[in-house]
Amino acid sequence: MDGGAQYNPRTVEEVFRDLKGRRAGMIKALTTDVEEFYQQCDPEKENLCLYGFPNEQWEVNLPAEEVPPELPEPALGINFARDGMQEKDWLSLVAVHSDAWLLAVAFYFGSRFGFDKTDRKRLFTMVNDLPTIFEIVTGAVKKQAKEKSSVSNHSSNKSKSNSKGRGSESVKYLKGQPKDEEEGLEEEEEEEHGDTLCGACGENYAADEFWICCDICEKWFHGKCVKITPARAEHIKQYKCPSCSNKRARP
Repeated sequence: MDGGAQYNPRTVEEVFRDLKGRRAGMIKALTTDVEEFYQQCDPEKENLCLYGFPNEQWEVNLPAEEVPPELPEPALGINFARDGMQEKDWLSLVAVHSDAWLLAVAFYFGSRFGFDKTDRKRLFTMVNDLPTIFEIVTGAVKKQAKEKSSVSNHSSNKSKSNSKGRGSESVKYLKGQPKDEEEGLEEEEEEEHGDTLCGACGENYAADEFWICCDICEKWFHGKCVKITPARAEHIKQYKCPSCSNKRARP
């Protein structure tokens, strides 16, 4: 079942890389693939778990049959609470348990391969520098970033623009400008957007990447994460991210 069972990370860097891959898969399930994830978590089925794999894929499946399992297991029965809660609250709950599972798997590897106190501390520090899945799913990362002056300026500029997610604000290189002016704009954007994180993958803004902002939830996304190109963005009057597009009244 587990996509990481074919190899065992043995160094701090390998364990961290393993965690980042699993984390990216679970973030994808709870954001860009949220509609598919919701449908797979049928309350009529048996105990289901959300698994993240080192190759950044995710899966909803039954827990491992062997006891004890080869790796720590994610929270059981996430599907049972689906229809008894508001969707955003249910997704937040799954996100919290997903964060706990990632730490469990990482420190399982650490214990298994004899990480000492220094290695364990270094691993935790590396993990702690990443936003949690819960922070990404609930938008807490964006709220924290907005408190900083650089992002406040960015938000102010964004609210004044009607071309949010299109044209000059999201396309990082503007054509037809002198090279020195272009470089100046690039540095300014790097400062303003530096603390902005992608609502899909949780990674930081980079000046050479195309980003787009959702007009509904106002989260920012890498164009590649939501499959939007600069050319396509030019023809979008109001952009809705996958999560906002899939929202509908739940019974």
